[in-house]
Amino acid sequence: MKTVISQTIIPLLVLFVALFSGSHVGAEVHLQSGFFPPVEEATLFAFDDRAIPLTENLRLEMNPPRKHPDNPVVPLGKDGEPDHWSVQFYGSVIRHEGKFKMWYVAADKKALADFKPGGPFKNWRPAYAESKDGIHWTKPNLGFVEYNGNSDNNLLLIQPEQAQGLHLIVIHEPDEADPGKRFKMILTMRSYLHGKKISTSMPLFSPDGFRWKVPESIVIENYAVKEESLALPPEHFEQGGLFKWNGMYHLPGQQLYPWASRPDGETAGRVMTVLRSWDFLDWSAAKSLGFYRARAAEPTIINGEGEEAHLAASVWNRGNVLIGLYGLWHGGKSNPERTIDLGFMVSNDGLHFREPVRDFVFIPRGQDGTWDEGGLLQGQGFENVGDKTFIYYGHWDPRLLKYKPRGGVGLATLPRDRFGALAVKHPDKPAGFLTSVISTSGAPEIWINASGLSRLTRLKIELFDVVEQPIAGWSGDHAAIVDRAGLRIPVTWPKTVTSFTADSFHIKVSIEGKERHKARVFALYVR
Repeated sequence: MKTVISQTIIPLLVLFVALFSGSHVGAEVHLQSGFFPPVEEATLFAFDDRAIPLTENLRLEMNPPRKHPDNPVVPLGKDGEPDHWSVQFYGSVIRHEGKFKMWYVAADKKALADFKPGGPFKNWRPAYAESKDGIHWTKPNLGFVEYNGNSDNNLLLIQPEQAQGLHLIVIHEPDEADPGKRFKMILTMRSYLHGKKISTSMPLFSPDGFRWKVPESIVIENYAVKEESLALPPEHFEQGGLFKWNGMYHLPGQQLYPWASRPDGETAGRVMTVLRSWDFLDWSAAKSLGFYRARAAEPTIINGEGEEAHLAASVWNRGNVLIGLYGLWHGGKSNPERTIDLGFMVSNDGLHFREPVRDFVFIPRGQDGTWDEGGLLQGQGFENVGDKTFIYYGHWDPRLLKYKPRGGVGLATLPRDRFGALAVKHPDKPAGFLTSVISTSGAPEIWINASGLSRLTRLKIELFDVVEQPIAGWSGDHAAIVDRAGLRIPVTWPKTVTSFTADSFHIKVSIEGKERHKARVFALYVR
């Protein structure tokens, strides 16, 4: 059974257009805002104002996660290892075959010595780590690549070997018809457009996540992609995340003027755009302006000097909604003045992202003297593990004028799915919310993620039709009552309820009781 959520209050906006010819009278145009795909189970987060668009006497409280005390859970390597200078986590974490698997970029002193501004990322190599619990990680000897005279290292086999870059994202598609393409990677590399440096991204495929090949159509020379074989449009583009949404691959990336700008055409520092592809090989030149952080009312800013979005969102695809992290770039005229925290985003169509709370610092950079001081990187690593949500992030201190060892992978956790909560503003007034329209093929199963409930604080759950009228037998005296807190509390309807006949409905949640101010609603799950 699939669950479908409409982003509009009525699932489809129907326009009856009467034209001059009688044969056209009664023609219908159906418009639907947003692109919610059908899912086995939909998650309606408190911070998602498309899934929960109507509220009464409520406020949104965002909850930053806690950094794990053993951070960094993946540290720099030892001297002589391929990642002894940097563990660059513009990477991915995926749970597969009973393990947590991580892909990241490893760099050593030679990578620094060979790097020149605008030059290729030579010796910045894709690497791998794994874990049984997501906390304790190992870097297994894969035996694929010779480094320092032996192959006892965790470097991935990349063909050709010159495919090396700074950012990578990996996704796994077990249903891919071609076994050799069930793992897919997008890797940022250097290219040159009419002799001028640009960053671009290119696809790679793998049967197992360890052995990777660049498509034959892409030509790499001197650690750079040849201009005539680009998979992406011939523009400067620095990727942030990768996900599949409604059958299409989406690639959020950072662009600068003149490749991207504000809607009015003016510069806005770093701008997040989203490219799309049907086949993962050819990416459309048409793109969306996914997000820009610089204020429209402020004067045009110089890249790096203002409040910007540092690279694009890394994304957690939750089926009916997308959660993203991005860099809250705090600019300055020179590097010592620049720092990066991590911000929080949400999207319901894969093309446009927004902040539930503007400039909310989801994960702050570390204090000076700690391993993650100065600046953070957003990797695409999100997992629900038991009663917790795991979020992985990286480190890069932009204040340093001279390169020195830095990086690693940190872990931040929060109670499962408790990114933000709806809470009562005024305890002496009615409070509650109404969801967007939901369609199921039968009576819905609903769970609540909430805290602060008791015999003095309860949630009243009712079902309303598409014009926001109570559905008989599923509202009023037949409403479900939840007075127990938990991460996933089932909503149990009275035994006297009638059979469910509606194919589309709203969920109405009322927060009641003498201590209603203690209630926090984090999410609803609908199946």
